[in-house]
Formats: sequence, structure tokens, C-alpha cells
Amino acid sequence: MSPAKGVIPSQAVHDEGWLQLPALTRDPNDPIFAAFTRRKTTKETSPMPLSMRDLSDLLWSAYGVNRETGPFGLPGRTAASASNSQEIDLYVALADGTYSYDGLGHRLAPITDSDVRALALTPGQPDVTVAPVVLIYAVDVRRLTDTAGFDEPGLHDPDVQKSYYYVDTGLIAGNVYLFAAARGLAAWFHNCDRTGLAKHLGLNAQQRVLFAQSVGYPPSRPSDG
Repeated sequence: MSPAKGVIPSQAVHDEGWLQLPALTRDPNDPIFAAFTRRKTTKETSPMPLSMRDLSDLLWSAYGVNRETGPFGLPGRTAASASNSQEIDLYVALADGTYSYDGLGHRLAPITDSDVRALALTPGQPDVTVAPVVLIYAVDVRRLTDTAGFDEPGLHDPDVQKSYYYVDTGLIAGNVYLFAAARGLAAWFHNCDRTGLAKHLGLNAQQRVLFAQSVGYPPSRPSDG
């Protein structure tokens, strides 16, 4: 394929047809580039609980409401979803119990006083210290089939539904990774005991646990309050 004349400088085109991109800006004052540079998976965490300030900022960055009116007249969130259906529920497992994150009210609703964090690590996974915060991603399929947004046919097809809610989960998890990078936290997206978690969370047949993500301070860094 030949590059369009007048669009790509001739010196950027190699003999093989490759296009040489300009060097990255890497502006140290650009926070988004700094976060992308530091983004990584870190499994080991300090046992120190996450401060309430960091937990609050983490949850809002992951899946909070960032505008009153988004697509189809519904509130908009920091992570996109199919037809703005917001079909993913975010559960927060802590040492003292498990909560459901209410993005609209930016608050945590208690679900159980049981510590279910260990269930977020499947038996086949290597021995890893349980993080102080484990985010559990679950889908409520009814929000796809009964969406207030554009009711396209794929929302009623189980295979298409699966592609939507897996992608939408990944968008939230990506936000968590970038927030962790920006704040110097450790984060790890992983598999989980779906059956065990669904039982403890009291989910019905239309709700399914998908994945989990552990977050905490890295072993070398203390909490900043």
C-alpha cells in the first residue's frame, strides 16, 4: 500500500514500506504518559489496608460517574459500556466484609461481613499474599437485554453479550491499572473462584462473576494516610 501523497513525509517511508513514527513526546509533566510508562502487573502487596482516600479515588477512577448526562440520557461513567447499559457490577472485598460499589452515590453498600478475598484466587494459582482490596467484576445480563440505550439485536444474543461484557470489564480493569500506576499502587488482574464468589455474593442466574483484580500498596511503600 502506498502512503497518501502530501499526508506522510517521504523521509518517513522505508524501502520496505514501513512508516517511521516520530519519537515519543515523553513529557514528564504529562500525567497520562507518566501513568502509561509505569503501568504494570504487580502481584505482591503490603498487608497494610488501603487508606479510605485512596480507596475512594480508586473506585471513582475505575467506574465512577464523571458526568450527569452521558449516552442515551443516562449518567456517564469513567469506563464505557455497550449502549451505556452499565451491565458490570463492581464488588469490593475487604478484610471486614464485601461491598457493592454504587457509582451514582459514590458509596459502598454492604453485601456480606465475610472475608471472601481468598476466593478471588483460584486453587491453581501460585501462593500470593491476599491483597487488602480485591475488586470483583460481575455482569448483570438483564441490563443488556433491557437496556435504556440503543436496543440493537446483539444485546439479546448470548455470544454477542459475552463479547460486550468481557470488553466492558477490561475497560474498567484498565482504568484500575492506570490509577495504580499514577498513585504508585500494586495491581493485578486475575481469575477467581466464580462459583464460590457467586454464592457468597448472593447472585442470581442472570448475574455472573467474571474476574477479579487485586490492589494494594507495594511491599516497599507505606500508606500516605
